[in-house]
Amino acid sequence: MTSPYPAKSPDDLLPRERFLSMSGLDFMQAVRDGRIAGPAITATMNFRVTEVAPGRVVFEGMPDFAHTNPTGALHGGWYGAILDSCMSCAVMTTVPKGSYYTTLEYRVNITRAIPLGTRVIAEGVVQHAGRSTGVARGELRGAEDGMLYATGSTTCLIMSGG
Repeated sequence: MTSPYPAKSPDDLLPRERFLSMSGLDFMQAVRDGRIAGPAITATMNFRVTEVAPGRVVFEGMPDFAHTNPTGALHGGWYGAILDSCMSCAVMTTVPKGSYYTTLEYRVNITRAIPLGTRVIAEGVVQHAGRSTGVARGELRGAEDGMLYATGSTTCLIMSGG
């Protein structure tokens, strides 16, 4: 389920000048296609980018025992990680060349527990893309049955790389 090429060390990341020479959409498409290293967290959390379009990014994932809390249930951080990723990466697709983003805040509402081993789809969609902020919403659903497991929202800060 992990990215075809997740970063394993800082050496795998694009040099800053190369990163800033790409639009956010071009960057996300390159991650999806495995032309540049994806986020290292995708290997740890067992999810990956599967779709990229302007203002929309989809991740696919499957939680397993390594992602559980002390009671054996899926840890809430897994929901947060995949939703933060799809929502903020959706904002990234709207960021112009020479700029980048960081998450200012995100919110997750869990509607039901995801059974371990269930393949899920997390979709992030931009609601606002401005010069200094981006806002997106997300949904986490079962890949096979469309069952809603969680929703989320994020606000991202867009910064100039200069």
